[in-house]
Amino acid sequence: MTSAQLPGDPPGGRRAVAVWGLGVAVYFVAITYRTSLGVAGIDAAERFHINASALSTFSILQVLVYAGMQIPVGLMVDRLGTRKVLMLGVVLFTLGQFGFAFSHSYAMALGSRALLGCGDAMTFISVLRLGSRWFPARRGPLIAQIAALFGMAGNLVSTLVIARSLHSVGWTTTFAGSALGGLAVFVLALFFLKDHPKGFEPAPATHLGADYVRRQIADAWREPGTRLGMWVHFTTQFPAMVFLLLWGMPFLVEAEGLSRATAGQLLTLVVLSNMAVGLVYGQVIARHHAARAPLALGTVGATALLWGTVLVWPSAHAPMWLLVVLCVVLGACGPASMIGFDFARPANPPERIGTASGIVNMGGFTASMTTLLAVGVLLDLTGQNFRIAFASVFVLQALGISQILRLRGRAHRRERERVVASRVEAVHVPA
Repeated sequence: MTSAQLPGDPPGGRRAVAVWGLGVAVYFVAITYRTSLGVAGIDAAERFHINASALSTFSILQVLVYAGMQIPVGLMVDRLGTRKVLMLGVVLFTLGQFGFAFSHSYAMALGSRALLGCGDAMTFISVLRLGSRWFPARRGPLIAQIAALFGMAGNLVSTLVIARSLHSVGWTTTFAGSALGGLAVFVLALFFLKDHPKGFEPAPATHLGADYVRRQIADAWREPGTRLGMWVHFTTQFPAMVFLLLWGMPFLVEAEGLSRATAGQLLTLVVLSNMAVGLVYGQVIARHHAARAPLALGTVGATALLWGTVLVWPSAHAPMWLLVVLCVVLGACGPASMIGFDFARPANPPERIGTASGIVNMGGFTASMTTLLAVGVLLDLTGQNFRIAFASVFVLQALGISQILRLRGRAHRRERERVVASRVEAVHVPA
């Protein structure tokens, strides 16, 4: 046994890549559906005759459902396994996308986005669990970043395909056509997805009741690494999420005076930056665990600096070079949010990873939901003043940074204790 491989670690290999890749394909489709509203916000406002606050409700409801489902989904993954939860997620988000395609009323459209959010909530935690079941623990940070990278490629489908399709074939054809992707990954998952490699079955759980649920949540929350991971996710993810999910296109078109085509290119730049930075962050963290907190805090600082510079720019419109730099920096938010899972993963045993990941994942989506609502309300109150509305970002960043600094030392000490304990245990494992 090598020092880098822990007792009981799965071996990885080509089959692991194939099975895990199928899970990532499901996540890719979910991201495409999640972000499709980001390029259709202006069209949605016209189709349903709604103002900024009502428009933000689409994304708020979707994110609210997503965030609220994280702990239940984590428990489901720990209890039922990845395959069942992922397939249920595919059914729900595909029905949501079909429903959105044929919605002619605001109420029906809201219900469809809620259903989509429920299915979307079941994907990423399942993919994280799939990676931990098929690959050695030492590859965890890189595997998680690569999963996020391919998932973010779904954003490219939104900005490059759905945005153009809306203006060529219309609302119903665009969204109904995209929903066919959900049917395709459902069939593939049904026949080829496996929870774990042969010989690496998890120990069967013995409890199903409320005591099991309470204990899973309490034990995961008790770990400082879980709470630190949640606050890292909270602080890093939401600026880019808010920009891509809804408000980026209206801001660039209505406040900065850009064409839809140019705005779409800038949104695409955020996605491309996310994918490139994700590879770098994954490699750095896999080699240097101590870089986790500096990378997260550095990303928050750079985001705040660029966001603030754009908002206080003295002329009516920020120069293009500054908007380009802002979008490049926003691209780092997604990879930085993945660092939260790298704090929670070593703090929890394998049978609790799903629950802990759910707690972490709640962080960024709670912040996103809060900011989506704040921006929509402030836009209506200020007569569409994006500079005032977007200033709400700094409030949540300040809250998150204070919690990261409070928990950082405690989580580090606890993680060091667990590493020492695992090494002692490994010494007593027969070769």
